[in-house]
This record gives sequence, structure tokens and C-alpha cells, in this order.
Amino acid sequence: MMNFGPDYVRAIAPYQGGKPIAEVAREFGLDEANIVKLASNENPLGIPESSQRAMQQAFAELARYPDSNGFDLKGAISKKFDVPTDWITLGNGSNDILELAARALVQPGQSVVYSQYSFAVYPLATQAVGARAIVVPAKNFGHDLDAMAAAITPDTKLLFVANPNNPPGTIVGGEQIAAFLKQVPSSVVVVLDEAYTEYLPPELRYDALAWVRQYPNLIVSRTFSKAYGLAGLRVGFGIAQPGLTDLLNRIRQPFNVNSLAQAAAVAVLNDDAYLQKSAQLNADGYRQITGAFTQMGIEFVPSYGNFVLFRAGDDEGAGARVNLELLKKGVIVRPVGNYGLPQWLRVSIGLPNENAAFIDALKAILG
Repeated sequence: MMNFGPDYVRAIAPYQGGKPIAEVAREFGLDEANIVKLASNENPLGIPESSQRAMQQAFAELARYPDSNGFDLKGAISKKFDVPTDWITLGNGSNDILELAARALVQPGQSVVYSQYSFAVYPLATQAVGARAIVVPAKNFGHDLDAMAAAITPDTKLLFVANPNNPPGTIVGGEQIAAFLKQVPSSVVVVLDEAYTEYLPPELRYDALAWVRQYPNLIVSRTFSKAYGLAGLRVGFGIAQPGLTDLLNRIRQPFNVNSLAQAAAVAVLNDDAYLQKSAQLNADGYRQITGAFTQMGIEFVPSYGNFVLFRAGDDEGAGARVNLELLKKGVIVRPVGNYGLPQWLRVSIGLPNENAAFIDALKAILG
């Protein structure tokens, strides 16, 4: 058989999303209505009403191409975060921003630095451009920023930091990040991936965009998929100085964010009531789930996102075994064996009744 394409592309294991409800229903003969999906860190509140109204108004123009420059959305982001519009790159989800950074900045054979136990897209984006991954061992499941700075080599072009991190949910403080950015050579671009930043309590917030103004080699990545409830529409953005946004926009697909996604994002960006409700629901659900873990004696990693990483058992097959039993009971969580964590599972925080269904199922499985 003819092998097409470079070896580094054929070596990529495609990203596997959380199991869809319909697939679990078919596989285990279950009623879709009774299945609880807590696998993909989605917002359990559903799409905001403000976004629904905006999309209804946008329907009339769907026969026409989207605004390739995202004028209204960039304007809303600019106003919300007080940054110039030419500092903004729109993405088909923040995942798109991560991949654009790798494609624009890294050549085959050069290196990319990221942490052990960090987002699966970092190694995928690295492999896709034929780059060499430098994976820095985690510290208490989180980023060891000093070790990451020390791991930079002369051929390093890109460094990913997720804060909060996924799948462990760990966080590094603003002072630590500020000190880290001072250590990184100006020739290395840092992507600060803040997909879950809206869930942080006020006392843990920091001003990442102030660092963008200070460092021409920093990209801050955000998403509308989590706290804003627009995961199915695929819309995110990056903020960086024009030297970087110009590069990203040179290779960005011209219509990478569709018309409905742009309209929905503009609407929810200033929907403070929805955002506050999302954060409160998440905080309450976190206490509900981790309280049950504590009561059951289950080890978990304290999380600052909308999910919790927990230990399913001590043997190597524990994660897969408990995951299968949960699926049989109609509860979908996320196996993390591909992160080198075969004994662990990640559960997203859902509505109170969804969290309760997960807890009840887990109690039945673990006795």
C-alpha cells in the first residue's frame, strides 16, 4: 500500500472527543433521555437565551458568507477587554488558535514545550507540523514553570501553558506566571491557554492582557465553549500584539467562524447574568461532587475548572473498568489513559440531578 504524506502525520493518533449520548444509547441499549453526559466540560445550562435570539436574527443572512474579519465580534471583544481590534484573532474554537500558533511559528524539527498532563491538542498540534515535543514532568499534576523555562532549547519556538489546566484542573498563580514570562526568551512564543478562566473566583484572577501589552511574544487564548455555553458553535479567540496576530491571520481560514457563531458570541459576551449563573452552578456542583468523593474516600485533584479528576482505583485497569460500568448505567465521563493516567477518570460538573446520578452510579459500582 502506498504511504501518502510525511511520517509525522501518519504517526498522529486523532483526537477522541467524549462519547456522544446517541452512541452510548446504541451501544448499551439505553434510553437517550436517561443518559447523563459529563465527559466534555460542556456548560450544563445550555445555550444562553441572549445567543438564541441573536442567532434567530442572523438566520436571514445564512445564504451569504460570514464576515471573514468578524467586525462585530472583534469590536465586542475589543470593548469588553480593552484591546485594539488588530490584536484579536478569531478561531473555530480556541483549539483553532492553538493549531494556528503551531502552524505559523514552528517548522519541522524545531521544538515545542508543554507540560505533562496538559491538553491533548498540544501534542497533536506539535506532531502536525513535524516538530519535536519537550514534555516537562508535572509538579503535583500541574505546571512546573521553572522546569519549563529551563527546558527551552535554542530551537524552541513555542510553549503552551494551560491555566487552569485540563485534565487535572490545577492552576498556577498570577505572580508565578509573571515571573515565568520574564524568564522566557523573546524568540519563544508563549500561548497562555485560558479556556476555563471565567470559573476562577475573584481572589485568583490576574490580568493576563496586561502581560500581552508587555510581551510581544505572548498569545492569550480564550473560548466561548465553556462558561459561555457555545461549545457546539466552535468560536474562540486569541489576543496578542499585531506582530503575532498578523502571522496567525495569514494562515487562518477566511471564514473559520460562521455567522451564527459570531452573532451568538457577540450576544453572550456581555450577558453577565448568564456568566454569573454558570459560575455559581459550577461552584455548587463542585462542592456536591467533591463532597461525595470525600465521603467515599476517593482521591481527587482540587480543580479550578468545570471538571474534577478522580482516582477510580489502584490497578492499571481501574479507569477503563469503572468507565465501562458507568457507561452501562448511562453515565458518560472521560477516560484519561491517553494522558498517562489509566487509574483516573475526569468528570465534568453538570446540573445537580446529573451530578447526583453520577454519584449514585459510582457508589453502586465501588460499593
